[in-house]
Amino acid sequence: PTIISMMITSIYNMADTFFVGQIGTSATGAVGVAFSLMAIIQAIGFTFGAGSGNYISRLLGQQRHEEAERIAATGFFTALIAGLILAVAGELFLEPLVRILGATETILPYAMDYIRWILVGAPYMMACFVLNNILRYQGSSFYSMLGVATGGILNIALDPLFIYAFNLGTAGAAIATIISQFVSFCILLHHSRRPEHIHIKFRMFTPTWAVYKEILRGGLPSFYRQGLGSLATISLNFAAHPYGDAAIAAMSIVNRIFQFIHSVQLGFGQGFQPVCGFNYGAGRYDRVLEGFWFCIKVSVGILCVLSLVGFIFAPQIIPIFRRDADVIAIGTLAMRLQCVAFPLNSWVVMNNMLCQTIGKGTAASLLSIARQGMFFIPIILIFPSLFGLLGVQMGQPCADVCSFLLAIPIGARVLRELKAGPKNTSVAPSGESSDAAMEEKEEALS
Repeated sequence: PTIISMMITSIYNMADTFFVGQIGTSATGAVGVAFSLMAIIQAIGFTFGAGSGNYISRLLGQQRHEEAERIAATGFFTALIAGLILAVAGELFLEPLVRILGATETILPYAMDYIRWILVGAPYMMACFVLNNILRYQGSSFYSMLGVATGGILNIALDPLFIYAFNLGTAGAAIATIISQFVSFCILLHHSRRPEHIHIKFRMFTPTWAVYKEILRGGLPSFYRQGLGSLATISLNFAAHPYGDAAIAAMSIVNRIFQFIHSVQLGFGQGFQPVCGFNYGAGRYDRVLEGFWFCIKVSVGILCVLSLVGFIFAPQIIPIFRRDADVIAIGTLAMRLQCVAFPLNSWVVMNNMLCQTIGKGTAASLLSIARQGMFFIPIILIFPSLFGLLGVQMGQPCADVCSFLLAIPIGARVLRELKAGPKNTSVAPSGESSDAAMEEKEEALS
């Protein structure tokens, strides 16, 4: 269910790219520019969602239900407030915002039409990510999937209606997206009130530093991952800018495709996280390790198969989104280069999920910033001056190789600590002293 949820989240943007692509190359580039803003919304939503969800899973493993309710309420209402602030600020400074995101003069009007409506839905879109994560970390991935999938299917149905039938262009794609996201939000909110789930109540809203510290401990890696993804997209748009709208559109399409493939990997890793959190909270490190190695084997296999398919059929996949000779040529090479290195992300993502869930915030944050921040952004700023357009196309695969090399020693160290067992105090659950952690684990085991 978590894989399907993440795939549907990616389909929101892929559907917009597909239908808007029929309007023109500049319109396709506009969706690529708007993707940076969507990534910011996701970054904030995942920060409070993954942060509260991670901590909730450990609290449930320790039978601390009331505290779990406080964390859930605080994460949810904080995301709503943050979304409202972003919406108001974005609408007031719309044109400067769109230019900062990397729009050219020809792309600018299309991007403004799209982003203007996306900002309207920002508050409940952020809250939707929180509800999704809270349900998932309680082990209720099916209900999480149900809400997200319903919105994704609705988005695909509404896109052609608003874009073509109502003749709203890129604005129609954005309106379809925010309506679909609102439906997802309502469904997720309804399922969060089921008797077996942690209930979100305003009276449990506890905006204190002690609560936010625990949420941020588990949520900042998601913020770094998603936020740097936004900065990476902006940097990519500026790097492709000298080569015209075709280059921006091509790299936007490739970005969407790999975001979709990456969502499969993230969804599988997110399925591991509640298993990891519950067993870690109960002191069953053997189960944490067993789950981790199972996920590594399966995710490597999945990404190898998907990358092979992408490499072979790249010339047929790119034209699905935009039939333009320049876009196809640029996108095909970029896609094939990324397919070569993409399976390496299995090790990076699974170690990131493991560290984030067990409260190893520093290691998780380092792995989160590695791919897009530490490596991709410097590479995409330097390589085009050395290799021209090829430097733009090879930026992401080079960053993937570098992040894999960094993740090897980090992952090996954490796995050694887990293998040593609960007596190793360096991996005690966050927010607890080592003695208290040991007492709770021994009680849980007995």
